[in-house]
Amino acid sequence: MTTAPAHDPRDSGHRVVEAVWRDQSARIVAALTRHTGDFSWAEDLAQEALVEALDAWPRNGIPDNPGAWLMSVAKRRAIDGWRRRERMAQREPLFVTEALQAEASDPVPLEADPDRIDDDVLRLVFVACHPVLPAQARLALTLRTVAGLTSEQIARVLLMTVPALQQRIVRAKKSLAAASVPFEVPDRAERPARLASVLQVIYLLFTEGYSSAEGERPLRPDVAREAVRLGRQLETLMPGEPEISALIALMEFQSSRFAARIDAEGLPLTLEQQDRRRWDRSAISRGSAALRRVDAADRGLGYYGLQAAIAECHAVAPTFADTDWPRILRLYDALETLAPSAVVRLNRAVAVSMVDGPDAALALVSQLEPELTGFRPLVAVRAELLERLGRVDAATAEFLAAAELPGNAAETEVLRRRAAALRA
Repeated sequence: MTTAPAHDPRDSGHRVVEAVWRDQSARIVAALTRHTGDFSWAEDLAQEALVEALDAWPRNGIPDNPGAWLMSVAKRRAIDGWRRRERMAQREPLFVTEALQAEASDPVPLEADPDRIDDDVLRLVFVACHPVLPAQARLALTLRTVAGLTSEQIARVLLMTVPALQQRIVRAKKSLAAASVPFEVPDRAERPARLASVLQVIYLLFTEGYSSAEGERPLRPDVAREAVRLGRQLETLMPGEPEISALIALMEFQSSRFAARIDAEGLPLTLEQQDRRRWDRSAISRGSAALRRVDAADRGLGYYGLQAAIAECHAVAPTFADTDWPRILRLYDALETLAPSAVVRLNRAVAVSMVDGPDAALALVSQLEPELTGFRPLVAVRAELLERLGRVDAATAEFLAAAELPGNAAETEVLRRRAAALRA
């Protein structure tokens, strides 16, 4: 008689540590930055706490409040660091009470921190999006600290190599330290200079929640909700900015589909497959209201406004067949003119396939191959177009090729199943 291999509790502990880090890292780094006044050191402290958790939790069990445990460890390490630097007199009063609490068996919950860490996350975004940094460095640093993404995930999003990305993050932290950037939301005069970067980071954060770059889960609703929350805070901070309202509209329309985006097995469903009765109509209403605020500004549709208008076309269509694809194509034409990119052209090609047929779209997709080499969505779109054209063998090969490219595990399973269905 054979027995199943024993479950290794260390594996479970490591998974919990990784999950807690994804969910809590932004708040922890933000709070530490406010206390220490040093963004780079705050991230190092948080990383040291993470390493300690990876060692301790698999051996001793998961603490009742993992986020508070990480915060307590990081703060104790900060105290040790100040002692070594002989700066304790300046900073110890901010930490000593919490450090003593960290020694207790029942630590103070992270959510109860009177320092309002939630508000600190937006400050952290503004710090990482300071104009002293190049555009891609702002994105890389914020995705690392706010979204909790790995270097590999960020490199994939920004189409960079991992070593180049890591060097950029190191240089960015050094630049912030050299410029003595304060941990605060900038005054009104300075906000517009950072707005575009802040919006881009919030949208990339939402995108990670809406369609996770890798891992077992195709969706991370908690991450998407955090992005929406940040968008709303930003709109309160800068009322009357239409692109903020547009981004909120876009996120509301897309998040309305969360309940319908995966099946009973946890695998993603296409727009055509989704049960629209499960779409969140209140989120759609909030999205439409946000778009009305954009229209009221009377400044036309910008980058996020055009995408929100496209998302609204999907949100208001009673069925997939009722989707206003000609309008979507016109909106993509405008978006390509305003902000040309290979990804925009890929999405436009999908709209072309619905208006002019898959053959016309296939030619457009082929033109994008040099720019989007190794990009899973491009290969998956090509596979779908070949399937619609009845080129079964070619479509099967493309679905299998897409499954081998980087992406989350649920998408990989769907791609493999689609290839298997064509071969059956």
